[in-house]
Amino acid sequence: MGRGRLLPMLALALVLAVGSQPQEQIPREVHNLNWNKFAGFWYIPAIASNAPGFLLSRDKRKLGACMVRVHKTGQLKMVLAFNRSQGCQSHTLLLRKDRKKAVFRNTLKGVEGFRVLCTDYSSGLVHLRLGRASRSSKTLLFFSRQTTSSFPSMKKFVDTCEMLELSKSATILPKDGKYSCKALGPGQQRPGPTCPSH
Repeated sequence: MGRGRLLPMLALALVLAVGSQPQEQIPREVHNLNWNKFAGFWYIPAIASNAPGFLLSRDKRKLGACMVRVHKTGQLKMVLAFNRSQGCQSHTLLLRKDRKKAVFRNTLKGVEGFRVLCTDYSSGLVHLRLGRASRSSKTLLFFSRQTTSSFPSMKKFVDTCEMLELSKSATILPKDGKYSCKALGPGQQRPGPTCPSH
């Protein structure tokens, strides 16, 4: 294992060793989110999912990326990309906001829910529910404007994994020196925080 992969794994092990206080409720979406500030380019340095086959392939995954655009009122356009051994693979989704909740979805494409649990606009946690009916899966994405992350933000990711029962699949995605998914385009927006404190 190279030094580039060893450091992220040690960071995750340290977070897990510190532990966290379990919370009674699964975190809810942020209702006062400014989508224009949240929009732009994000790296995905960590991910957890109970999707079928995720555990088998997670060691082969590399740093991901996401581009979020406000398409029109009540709609988001999202390009989600992961750099794998065969190159950068991306998926484009058009999501529509629920009338009553701060959740975006596209049931025709199998996206039951896209919701931001917490963000300070430099990092954030996104809960993505995919599939239909009993075959649905849940994924927690750690968004960051940078390829690296701070200890508090990584701990928040691990704590939320525990609440969502995704701890066993939590994975820090190693950065690739030949990272090609950044072709999605840069976007550096750093407004003030709206992430609730715990």
